[in-house]
Amino acid sequence: MKKLVVLTGAGMSVESGLSTFRGGNGMWDNYPVMDVASATGFRRNPALVHEFYNIRRHELINVKPNAGHYGLVDLESKYDVKIITQNVDNLHEQAGSKSVLHLHGELMKVRAVDNENLVYTLTKDNLDTTPETIIDGHHVRPHIVFFEESVPMFEPAIEIVQDADIVVVIGTSLQVYPAASLINYARKATAIYYIDPAPAHVPDFVTVIPKGATEGVKELKKLLM
Repeated sequence: MKKLVVLTGAGMSVESGLSTFRGGNGMWDNYPVMDVASATGFRRNPALVHEFYNIRRHELINVKPNAGHYGLVDLESKYDVKIITQNVDNLHEQAGSKSVLHLHGELMKVRAVDNENLVYTLTKDNLDTTPETIIDGHHVRPHIVFFEESVPMFEPAIEIVQDADIVVVIGTSLQVYPAASLINYARKATAIYYIDPAPAHVPDFVTVIPKGATEGVKELKKLLM
């Protein structure tokens, strides 16, 4: 069974109704990025950061996976599919994807401030946290990779891409590093597809499908199945 690796960004979830971080009506239009998504911002005003991610969680529980998410699950009948996502939502998991690696953390999880290995999953009935929230004796923070922090899952992601027969990139501006560099680790013989309604410039050997996630994955399925 061929190994299909899918790299997804915010455009994967926008058709589900989630706000993107960049572009028109992006979240950074309302929140200065370094205030709510950086290590410095968290140290300076942790209450604001907790508030920001509380809002994101309430947004998440009111949306569902879109046809693009489910289309990737369909591909598992023919391929060994592994998803590497920049997204912190859990829509891939909700749709039924079996292997999902989150590069930038997970919205529905928090971790201990004093021990990053202690990670806790929140429930729909207990979404909100504050700097005073304590779980198992530990103050917690969003389980998110902030700007100014390393990306601990990047090395595992590289290994997955290096082993791929096919790489598909969906819904990303290819501007967020190090995630944007992942396609550079694909082997020379690897087929690469890029799905985005406003695709960034990519090398000629990349097959571009200039559509949103739903229609783009539908076309991808025709090509691969």
